[in-house]
Amino acid sequence: MNIREITETDAEKYLKMLISLDNETENMMFEPGERKVTINDMKNRIIDSLSRGSLILVAEQDYEIVGFLSAERGFANRIKHSAYIVTGILENYRGMGIGKQLFLKLDEWAMKNGITRLELTVMKHNESAMKLYENKGFKIEGIKERSLVINGKYIDEFYMAKLF
Repeated sequence: MNIREITETDAEKYLKMLISLDNETENMMFEPGERKVTINDMKNRIIDSLSRGSLILVAEQDYEIVGFLSAERGFANRIKHSAYIVTGILENYRGMGIGKQLFLKLDEWAMKNGITRLELTVMKHNESAMKLYENKGFKIEGIKERSLVINGKYIDEFYMAKLF
């Protein structure tokens, strides 16, 4: 397993992995078929994100991207010390320690770049993700009630953060 920073040349493989995540889990933002992004759009998003000092890590196995972690750095001076985290790992690769590796690289990046606050949201029922985040030092700061609607039902999310 190779954990590395994304490059714009990864756009096609990255988009393919995101679409696969959309199709296999309800724990991500998009429903199946909802993500309307071209490879060129994704390439531009990657370039834009990296140019703002944000981070996108990919987990690569046999030249395929099987997981990711993005850390979008705050854009305004008052929030440049923080980054919002989104992460996902394809179903067949969960439970292999990839999440731990991604979060270790995230911590290295945060310390090197003056990030003192990492934040994320997680659906209240996603116990495996919550366990990972708690093991990596994240703490629940609050509840986003009725944050999402999945299959016609409201889903609450925990708002979590890690401070350095």
